[in-house]
Amino acid sequence: MSLEIERKYLVKDDSFKAASHKQTRIVQGYLNSTPERTVRVRIKGEKGILTIKGIGNESGASRYEWEKEIALEDAQALLKICEPGVIDKTRYLVAHEGHTFEVDEFYGENQGLTVAEVELESEDQQVNRPEWLGEEVTGDVRYYNSMLMKTPFTRW
Repeated sequence: MSLEIERKYLVKDDSFKAASHKQTRIVQGYLNSTPERTVRVRIKGEKGILTIKGIGNESGASRYEWEKEIALEDAQALLKICEPGVIDKTRYLVAHEGHTFEVDEFYGENQGLTVAEVELESEDQQVNRPEWLGEEVTGDVRYYNSMLMKTPFTRW
C-alpha cells in the first residue's frame, strides 16, 4: 500500500494532445464506490488492474492506494458484476517541466469533461502549470471517477 498525493484540474482546451507522448483507452467499473474504500476494476489497453483506494485526507490531495495487475479475462469478468455505470475515457500522458500530467478525456455520459491529474511527492510541492490547465478541482468529489459513475457530468 502506498500514499497517493495528487492534484486535479479541469482542462481548458485540446492543445495538450499535441504534447502527449502516449494515449491509452480505459474502461473501468466499481465493485464498491463508498468514499471510505473504493474498489475499482480497470481495463487499460490490454491489461487488467484491480485498485483499492482509501478515503482522502481533508484537502483531498492524499489517500491510500493499493493496486495489482490481474489477468485481462478476470478484469472483463469482474466488470460484469460491478455497480451500475461504467467510466470510458482516453488517458493522455503529457510531460511538462519535470512532471507527467495524466489527462483524461471522457466519453459516454461524461462526454465534454476533460481533467488532468499530476502526482506529487508532497502536498505543498509546486507545479508549473501548462497553459491548457484550468481551474483546480482537487478534493471536489464530483470529479472522482467513482462519483462520475453515479452522477455523470452530462447530468450536472
